[in-house]
Amino acid sequence: MNFEHTEDRRMLADSLDRYIADQYAFGERDRIAKSGEGFSRTHWNQLAEIGAIGALFPEEVGGFGGSGFDAAVVFESLGRGLVVEPFLGALAVGRAIALAGDEAQKARIAGLIDGSIIAALAHEEPQSHHEATLVETRAERQGDGWLLKGAKAVVPLGAQADLLLVSARTSGEAADEQGISLFLVEGAAAGVHRRDYPRVDGGRAAEITLDGVTVKQDALLGKEGEGAAVLEHASGWAILGLCAEALGAMEVTKRETLEYLRTRRQFGVPIGSFQALQHRMADLLLEVEQARSAVINAAAAIDGERVVREKALSAAKFSIGRIGTLVAEESIQLHGGIGMTWELPLPHYAKRLVMIDHQFGDEDHHLARYIALQAA
Repeated sequence: MNFEHTEDRRMLADSLDRYIADQYAFGERDRIAKSGEGFSRTHWNQLAEIGAIGALFPEEVGGFGGSGFDAAVVFESLGRGLVVEPFLGALAVGRAIALAGDEAQKARIAGLIDGSIIAALAHEEPQSHHEATLVETRAERQGDGWLLKGAKAVVPLGAQADLLLVSARTSGEAADEQGISLFLVEGAAAGVHRRDYPRVDGGRAAEITLDGVTVKQDALLGKEGEGAAVLEHASGWAILGLCAEALGAMEVTKRETLEYLRTRRQFGVPIGSFQALQHRMADLLLEVEQARSAVINAAAAIDGERVVREKALSAAKFSIGRIGTLVAEESIQLHGGIGMTWELPLPHYAKRLVMIDHQFGDEDHHLARYIALQAA
């Protein structure tokens, strides 16, 4: 298999990298991440114009890419710039709609692609701890629609989202795979209560309470009670995006650490000349290349047969979780005291790498999942 990027992907990556370097330097990113909204609508619209969102979707729903490698290229560039705009929500929600939506629902993907709709996946719950089918939020039939009651936890930019993709149980017990349904809910709908707060790695998230939210029948995405497979599909794309984002962040962290080792002098020589530090850095470089291989494998498998796809995604997420934490720790230690200075970009990259491990299942969760898939 040829893993070389196409000319279109290289051009997209170059455009994104240039935009981030020129318009989204660390000072600008830090200002946006700390802002009350948690992202910049101006930058979001400009990134949409570049084609960064459209590249995440296939042509049949209005995009111009849609392969696993297209998504990986976009998110790797985002990771290099620590971009906090709502790409992950657009990818997860858009992919779910593309898979299971009717024509009217698929028409909303155009709004995701042009940046006019901010979307968020509201699936994880306070007690779920990464278990994808542990859903206690309930949906009951009411007239010609549904009544939603429950709570969702740590929804990235959930308070800013115009559109929420909400998972709710229409039958069965809390941990059953069958009986989960998906609903497209307007963020400003009556009964949707959103508690907004800053995230430790920048940007914002929300705790969402659904207090008797009524939606019409056309809000149901896909078939009633069969949302688990759609969630798995959407989560798989989100996992690929996160892994590629982490890879981009690792590359910057590696580059900055190498530069520091070359310039920081002790006893009259660069500290990079010390053999002990050379060994540690060499080990780190090998680990980053292993992470790259895992991302390539996941991108290649994303459209394949289910077990092969899910194994590749869990293997990548496990590898990224382990290696991302290692890169964060080693880069801080190799920088010494200055590595803890908040004004330096490095600790922000380290925090993001650590937090990526906790999104859509940490390394322990995905190791257990891979073992279960291997035995299936």
